[in-house]
Order: sequence, then structure tokens, then C-alpha cells
Amino acid sequence: MKKSIIIIAVLLLGVSATAQKKWTLKECVEYALENNISIKQSELDLKATDIEALTALGNFLPSLSASAGVNENTGLSFNPVTNNAQTTTFLAASGRVNVGYTVFNGLRNIRQAQRAKVSNLAGQYRLSKMKDDISLLVANSYLSVLLNKANLEVLKSQNEVTKQQIEQTKQLVEVGTLPEGDLLEITATDAGEQQSIVNAENQIKLSLITLAQILLIKDYENFDIEDEGYGIVDSISDKTIDEIISNAKENRSEIKIAEQNVELANKDLQIAKGAYLPTLTAFFGYDTRFSDATSLLSFQDTSQGPIGQSPTNLVDSNGGAVLANVFPEVLVETTVDPFINQLYQNDGIAYGFSLNIPIFNGFNTRASVKRNKINLERSKFQLEQAELDLESNVYQAYVDAKGTLKAYEAAQSALESQELAYEYAKARYDEGLTNAFDFSQAKLRYDNSKINLNRTKYDYIFRLKVLELFFGIPATELKF
Repeated sequence: MKKSIIIIAVLLLGVSATAQKKWTLKECVEYALENNISIKQSELDLKATDIEALTALGNFLPSLSASAGVNENTGLSFNPVTNNAQTTTFLAASGRVNVGYTVFNGLRNIRQAQRAKVSNLAGQYRLSKMKDDISLLVANSYLSVLLNKANLEVLKSQNEVTKQQIEQTKQLVEVGTLPEGDLLEITATDAGEQQSIVNAENQIKLSLITLAQILLIKDYENFDIEDEGYGIVDSISDKTIDEIISNAKENRSEIKIAEQNVELANKDLQIAKGAYLPTLTAFFGYDTRFSDATSLLSFQDTSQGPIGQSPTNLVDSNGGAVLANVFPEVLVETTVDPFINQLYQNDGIAYGFSLNIPIFNGFNTRASVKRNKINLERSKFQLEQAELDLESNVYQAYVDAKGTLKAYEAAQSALESQELAYEYAKARYDEGLTNAFDFSQAKLRYDNSKINLNRTKYDYIFRLKVLELFFGIPATELKF
């Protein structure tokens, strides 16, 4: 019985520990990189390029095919062995093996293999970009939860102050120092703060659900994150905008994808031009046949002597036709050779080369070449546009980071000022020198300044991490 109780207790403790797990940002990012659907789709796209490489490799190998057939013939048919027409019923079988190899096809096989390598590389860059995008999305959602939690702590701590003020105001009202209206005013403030706390708790739940959905975690009720140990870690403030842009062009997947698209378009153009050149193929074939049909062979029976004479094409010295003896005709039915023997006796081979020279195909090749030239030019423009977009995005991220830093510093200064104003208003209220409305307004401004500081802090952290990603720091190595 004691053993059962201990086992149940251990299981319950295990379930409780699992339910109380709090996810760190690094754990969330790593989990998303392993389980996110968009990343899995990109991984499938990458696997598809492996199939393209396999197909390109197969183009260098010879083709091999085999065929066999069995049929029964009744009536007048051609014997496949003797090739004679005969009226009978017989079984026939045939087999063939063909080998073909492309010796030259305008270097298209080589271009296809090169294209497959480029396509695989482009797939790797697309997967890398998808991982960066998902990591940034997870980080943003995670910071949203942290912001909502920080705001809730502000509201709760200030509501504790409000509750203390209610008790203090009650005492002052009872002794007649303050009017009862002040008590009603601060009680109304408490009710408003309670409502704000409820709204903040709902915001936390909603932001946690959003993050859980990105991670594909279904247990919304028990999902929570670690909300301590996250501050402003700046590893890029000493870098100039030119350094960041230079690193972004070297490391960002957007540029590498566009560069590979240019190379893919160039390979497609080379493949299209290969259709102008002749194609040389080599072939080898082996075939054999079998038939169980018997044949009637005609022989002259010389054992009985001639039955007459018939003129030939020869003439004698007198100019007369030379006569030849005519013997009686005898029909003899042949026997059927064994199956294996016929396979050896009736086989044959064929080999050689085939040259196909393109002369005119309705401008299809020319149209394909022109089409791929246009695609190549378009991909070059897309590369140029990608570089411009990346430069613009880096500038925007740099300006945003600097702007949010100034906003954060301004929020810190505003909080210090509002805190002094709040302490002054509180002291005056405690002395009965100001009413509850003015005090509640000072307190509201102080609360808002704390919330604004939290908002600017996490906004700055996010903008800073975006800039670090552009600089080339991997998403899993970002510091908070």
C-alpha cells in the first residue's frame, strides 16, 4: 500500500513539474525551428531539389529496357522462326533487350547537373531565411508576453498603494480631516485599477496563446514562459550603418536567394541553347524467338529413279535444250527444337549510332531561348531590387533602433519626473492639502509612465535584435 502511495505521489509530482514548466526564449526558438509547419514545408522543398539532382545524375547513365511476348496463332500465320506462311495453330514467344546511351546532346546533361546543384543551394538559403523569419516572429511574440506581464506587475503594485490609500483615507474621513467625497474618488480609482488588472491578465493569456500557436503547442492552460532574466543586451551599438549593410549583403539569405535565382536562370538559358546542337545516341539491341510450329519441307526422292525429264536453261552443242531428270517430291514434317536451343539458334543483335540534327521546329527552340533570356534579365533586376530592399530595411531597422532607444531614455526620464510628482502629490494628500481627484490623476500619470517605460524597453529590445539579425548574428545566438 505504501509503495502504491509513493508511486502515485511521484507521478503527481512529475505531472505537476511538467505543468509548471516555464519556457525560455531560447527553448521557444529551438522548438519552433524543429516543429513549425512553414519550416517543415521549406525542408520538403529542399528535399525536392535532391530529387532534381538524382534526375540529373540519371541523365548520364544508359537506358536499359527489356520486353517479352507470348502469343498463340490459329489459321494462316507467319511462322516467326521460318518466316513462312502456314495454316496451323502454334505457340510463339519472343524477347528483346535494348540499351541506349546519349553520347552528346548539346551539353544539356551537364547543364542540368549544374542547375540541380544551384537549385539545392537556393533551397538551403530559403530554409535559412524561413528559420530567421520564424525565430524573429517567436522573439516578437515572446517579448509581447513579457511586456504584458510587466504591465500587470505595474498595475498590481500600484493597486496595492491604492488600497493602502483607501484605508488611510477612511481614517481621515472618520476624524473629519477629509471629506467623504475623497474616499469615494479613491474607491472609484481602485475599481478602475481592478478592471485594468483583469484586462492585463487577459492580454497575457491571449499573447501566451498566440505564442503557443506559433510553437504548435496545444496545452494553452499550462503553457507559460520564463519572465525573468531578460534585459537590454546591446552587441551592435558600436557598428556603423555601413558595416551593418555590408555584413547584411554578405550573410542575409534574401541576397543569396536572389543570386542563386540569377544562376538558375543562366543555366536554364544554357539548356535552351543546347537544343540548337545535334544529339548523338548509341544503341545496342539483342532479340530472340521461339515457336512450336512444325514445317513441311519438300525433298526429291531419288531412291525410286526419275519419273521424267524437263528442259533446263542450258543448251547442248547442237543448240538444243539440256534435259534434267525429274524425281518425285516428298513432303517431310520437321520436328520442333527444344526451347533453349531455339533461343540460341534464333537470336540476333543490332547496334549502332543515331544522329539527330535539328534544322527547323517551328521556332520553338528560338522562342525558348528568348524566353529564358528574358527570365535571366528579370532575375538580375530582382537581385538588384533585393539589394536595394535589404539596404532600405537595414536603414529602417537602424533608424528604428536608434529611435526606440531615444524613446526608452525619454521614458526613463519621464518616469523619474512622474515619480517625483507622485511622491509630492502623495505627501500633500496625506497632509490633507490636496483632494483625491488630483492625487489620483498624479498616480495615473505615474502608472502610465511605468507602462510606457515597459513598452519602449521591449520595443527597443526587439528592434535591436532585428538589427543584429541583419548584421548576421544567428537567431539562436541572440542575447537578451
